[in-house]
This record gives sequence, structure tokens and C-alpha cells, in this order.
Amino acid sequence: MDGPPERPRAEDTRPELTFGGQAWRLAVCLAFSMLVWSQAVEKEWSEHRSIFWFEIALGATAFVVVIFRRRAPAAIAAVTAGLSMFSGIAAGPATLAAVSLATLRRPTPIIGIGLLNFACAMTYTLYAPFDLTEPIWVSVVINLVVNAGMMGWGMYLGSRRELIWTLRQRASRAEAEQELRVAQGRSQERERIAREMHDVLAHRIAQISMQAGALAFRDDLAAEQLRDGLGEIQGKSSEAINELRGVLGVLRDRTTGELVEGPQPTYDDIAALVEESRAHGVHVELSDRVDRSTEAVPDPVGRALYRIIQEGLTNATKHAPGALVTIALSGSPAHGIDVVIRNPLGFATGSTPGAGLGLVGLAERAELRGGTLEHGSDDGVFVLSGSIPWTP
Repeated sequence: MDGPPERPRAEDTRPELTFGGQAWRLAVCLAFSMLVWSQAVEKEWSEHRSIFWFEIALGATAFVVVIFRRRAPAAIAAVTAGLSMFSGIAAGPATLAAVSLATLRRPTPIIGIGLLNFACAMTYTLYAPFDLTEPIWVSVVINLVVNAGMMGWGMYLGSRRELIWTLRQRASRAEAEQELRVAQGRSQERERIAREMHDVLAHRIAQISMQAGALAFRDDLAAEQLRDGLGEIQGKSSEAINELRGVLGVLRDRTTGELVEGPQPTYDDIAALVEESRAHGVHVELSDRVDRSTEAVPDPVGRALYRIIQEGLTNATKHAPGALVTIALSGSPAHGIDVVIRNPLGFATGSTPGAGLGLVGLAERAELRGGTLEHGSDDGVFVLSGSIPWTP
């Protein structure tokens, strides 16, 4: 996601100029104009009536022009400054236009308009019928301080607006990134649940299919034997349902927000998995040469190996029923664990359908653990081999 620009445009940082916002700004301008003009208005009315009306005309023009200051900041500031040269009433609009220009924080226009305003203020001081009781340098200092102050105030407002805009942009980006992380987390959790569902159910369904196929093939079974076989199918179906509920439990706790998971298999459960497969007629030979004398296999590593072996047994049951399956485990904490599963390709396939996604999901699981998983045929033998680092 791209970051915000180094310097935002003035249109991005300026607040919207509503009717109320325009009104109070013009009211402040009028008060400032009256303060400046009040020093000359009485003498103009009594002795210089034409100057009196001339100032009002120029001042009214300045109030109209300053309304459009955001369309052309430098030009409007220059025009209102020029009007303030001969009209104290235009001093307020000239100040507002100069401050508005200073919020842009551009050095050249700020210096130029600041000097122009100072020159026009000094001209009005000498032009208007003032009774100066103080030396001229006092007026010079006052005009310098006032012009420097209004330009500084404008730059402060511009900096503050830019800071607020930057903070809002950061907040918006943080919210967007948080939403992205949540979406990614949900997607990863869905993928994890899908993998668990496949790994858990595929093995059980393969056993059920094999048992049902055996019952369908045998026509010499007594009623008692048939009932026993159907009872085993029912038991495996119940186990599949219970394991499915355990996997889907992560979707059900809406009160605490915690994941609800059943006990997950570990490395120590591999032997039980093999024995269970043998009990259902699968010919399995297990060779375990993993060095666990100094450290137990971490649970995440053991779970990944368990799922690989479970998928290997499921594939052998579906695609090479009755074939000998050999499982070789070797490794140590320093070198990780290697697993190799072999079974003949066979001449027939089982009746259990498959989507062909089990090995793909297992390969992704192995990669997430920093390992690898490969499969292929070697001289009529299907080989599933993988390597998982010891570090969880």
C-alpha cells in the first residue's frame, strides 16, 4: 500500500469553507478594519469627505474580492494589499488574504506579499489624515511586527492543518491495514480448516469404504458376522463425525473469541495410527529411527508428520488396496526428520473417490513448517517423501 505524499496539496488540508466559516472570518476582518480606520475616520468626515467615501468604496471592493481568495491566493492577496494602500477598511481583507496565502507555506509568495503589505501599510500611514504623535519609526516597527505576526500565524495554521491531515491519513492506513490483516487471518483460518477436514475425514472415509467393499464382496458371511462388519462401519462413521465436529469447533465460539479445538495428533500418535490401519486390513511396516534421546519431537512437527503418514495410508488404501505400505522415519534435532512412504502402484483403484488435493494441501503444510514434500513413481512403486525441520 502506497504511503501519503511528502507534501499534501492545499486542497487536501484546508477545511471546507462553509457559509458560517466565511461569515466569522469577514466579521473579524471588519473589526480589524474599523480599528485601523478609526484613527482617520473623524478627520476624513469633517475635512476630507471625498477620501471618506473613496475609502469605503475601496474597502467594500476588498471585502468582495477576498471572498475568492482560495481560487487565486497570490493574486487576491496582492490586490487587497494594493487596496489597503488607500483604504483602512481594506486592511482587514488584506490581512485575511495574506494569512490565507501563508497557510500554503511557500517562501517566495510569503516574502513577496509580506513586503507588499508592509509597504502598503506604510503608504496608508503617510497618506491618511492621521495626527501622528509618535516618531515615524514607531509606525515602521508596528507595521513590521503586525505583518510578521500575520504571516507567522498563517504558516502555523498551514503546519497544523498538514499535521492533522497526516495523522488522519495514518489512521486511515492503519484501519485499512488492520482490515487487510483480519481478512488474511480469516482466509488462512479457512484454509487451515479445509486442510484439517481433508486430513481427518479422508482417512476415515477410506477405511469405511474398504470395510463396506469387503462386506459387499463377501457372500458367505453369517448374519452375526455381517452385523459385526456393519457395526465397525457405524463406529468409523461416528469417529469421522466426532473428528469433523472437533475441526469445525473453531467456528462455533462466538462469546470468548478463542479457538475451540480438540486434541491434535502428535508424533507419539503415529504408532497408534499405524496399528489402527493394520486392524482394518492394511499391511503396514513402520521403521522409526528418529533420535529422540535428547529432545522430544515438537508438537507442530509431529502433527505435520502424522498428517503426511495419514494421507499416505489413505492414498494406499484408495489406489492400491491390499498392497504393502512401508513407512520409514529418520532424523535428529540437528538434521530434522525425513519420512518416506512406499507402496506398489497396483493394478486397480479403490472405490473411494478423491479430489487429488490431499497431497497438494500436505505440500503446503510442509512448506509452512519450512520443509518439503514430494511424490512420484519409481519402478512401479509410488513414493511419498518429505523433510520437516525439527525446530517448530
